[in-house]
Amino acid sequence: MNIVTALHAQLIAIYELGGPVVAILIGLSVISLAMILWKLWQFGALGVGRQRQIFHAIDHWDKGDLDQADAALAQSRNALARSLSRSNGFAKQSRIEADASAHLTRLEGGFRVLDSIAQIAPLLGLFGTVLGMIDAFQALQNAGNSVDPSLLAGGIWVALLTTAAGLAVAMPTSLCLTFFDGRVAAERTLAETAIEARFASNTPTKIAA
Repeated sequence: MNIVTALHAQLIAIYELGGPVVAILIGLSVISLAMILWKLWQFGALGVGRQRQIFHAIDHWDKGDLDQADAALAQSRNALARSLSRSNGFAKQSRIEADASAHLTRLEGGFRVLDSIAQIAPLLGLFGTVLGMIDAFQALQNAGNSVDPSLLAGGIWVALLTTAAGLAVAMPTSLCLTFFDGRVAAERTLAETAIEARFASNTPTKIAA
């Protein structure tokens, strides 16, 4: 209970120091962290990045050894392997392309949320800084002739706190989004290559972005 009370008191102190903008940024940071943890779990559960066995299957397809290709796919933890395997009811190419597209769409779920947070957080921080600077100069004006430089300096550093908070939320969110996007791009390339090899098609297969 003491930990909860101390955390509650600290949050109130942060709110009083930075105002509602900092409170909003804290909320965005919680959403961002939850989304990043969920995507890490999802990528791990779907075997994203585990491409070795699918590349082995591609080599076997190129050699015409379909049984060995299926054996390699059976050992893969990548969810894409289930769609590529012949055990998938000898599905037509269009069906496998649709399955791969659905797989990629599922992986991209939540990207817009992370992208929005990465773009909005710095703007919110800048907005808080502008509001803080307005308050600081108003206090300076109200002080009249008895101007205390520390009054202005204190108001400025409190105002700049929101910009720092906005950047602190935006930068790791943007880095994580770039990492996830790169993984999905690699998965898309793998899907295109594998489908083309499986059906020995001369027409490049394009998976919907």
